[in-house]
Amino acid sequence: MAMKIRLARGGSKKRPFYAIVAADSRMPRDGRFIEKLGTYNPLLAKDNEERIRMDVDRVKHWLDQGAQPTDRVVRFLEAAGVLEKKTRNNPVKAEPGKKAKERAAEKAAKEAAAAEAAAAPVEAPAEAVVEAEAEVEVAAEAEATPEAATDAATE
Repeated sequence: MAMKIRLARGGSKKRPFYAIVAADSRMPRDGRFIEKLGTYNPLLAKDNEERIRMDVDRVKHWLDQGAQPTDRVVRFLEAAGVLEKKTRNNPVKAEPGKKAKERAAEKAAKEAAAAEAAAAPVEAPAEAVVEAEAEVEVAAEAEATPEAATDAATE
């Protein structure tokens, strides 16, 4: 028989209260269990000693018998010092979603284009300045003589 140490939910709607139980893994979450090992009240403050109550000796007994604790119960047992802490890493969970990756790629492309434009040679604006100066000279000549204005307009 595969044994689990897990939480069985009690309490009313939106007011959860859990019993820490040793149960056959084939039984439903709130169904038949073999022994009640403690309680967990998530509505209490984290530093409240009534939040998690466990009979540590009985938990150790069931662990010795081969019972497997669930993830949440493992955290309780680590906090109580029954089990040694293990590092958890879930890189897939921290990975951004599909849309966020697309937005990041677009932003990187825009930044690369801006950096490329900033690094472009400065000669192109200088040519525009030379052309503007030539137009100013032509306009100044046009003001000096009316015949030059018609010649400048035709050019």
